[in-house]
Amino acid sequence: MGRPAPTQKRVESMSNGPEVLTPRSATEAIELFGDGGDTAIVGGGTILVPELRLGSARPARALMLHRAGLAGVSKDGGRLTIGAMTPLNALASLADPIAACVSHIADLEIRGQATLGGNLCARNTDAPRGDLQGVLIALGASVRSVGAGGERTEPTEEFLANRDDRLVLDVSFDLPSAGAYAYLDRAHTHEYTALAVSAVRTSDGTIRLGANGAGPHGLRLPSAEAAAANHAAAGAAALADVALFDDAIASAWYREKTLPVLVRRALDQLEDAA
Repeated sequence: MGRPAPTQKRVESMSNGPEVLTPRSATEAIELFGDGGDTAIVGGGTILVPELRLGSARPARALMLHRAGLAGVSKDGGRLTIGAMTPLNALASLADPIAACVSHIADLEIRGQATLGGNLCARNTDAPRGDLQGVLIALGASVRSVGAGGERTEPTEEFLANRDDRLVLDVSFDLPSAGAYAYLDRAHTHEYTALAVSAVRTSDGTIRLGANGAGPHGLRLPSAEAAAANHAAAGAAALADVALFDDAIASAWYREKTLPVLVRRALDQLEDAA
């Protein structure tokens, strides 16, 4: 997909920074994004803007999505769709595990600015980010994105494994019959969630589990799911599904000791919600 000729409305020149693109619709955003080469996507800007200011990110182009019409939550029967530019605070009224997770992301100011798409695409650097990744995995959410090869819709875990140069349009999932969220929170982590487990019971009774802070991005916990009838056994089994690491917030050893506890807590909450 080729790039269109610049227009005064949607392209600005910055002498000391990237070319700024401001699409006025989802269609125009897709067209301007093209194959995503050397293009930074600016949603809420809570992660990217500091990187641009510090010079740690130096893209040739910056795609500003605040006018692209990609925000909003819609329901079609038992399925929910959330636009990529929907701010996190707009998700606080949804059912768990989304609401519980959102309430523990950073602070009110950040939640008012940060977006679903930005949180989904966040990468772990010096601390875990992308809290909603594990939640969306547990929900069995599908991610719709565009980039090289055109549009595709895929499970969250597959998107996370191959998300480079993709522009997220929205995520969608079937509403669960129950959800739960258990997290590790310590006062000195400066609002980063060191480790979290999301649990969902689908409408057919299937248990799905997702984790954050247990690998390079959100992960599904299939071994724990298989043992979900025994909460303690599920907690122990979860260790086979993760790639624990040391960072500025917690050590791999601490996460190893804590993950089974969080799995048990999430499953206990899920049982209580029945």
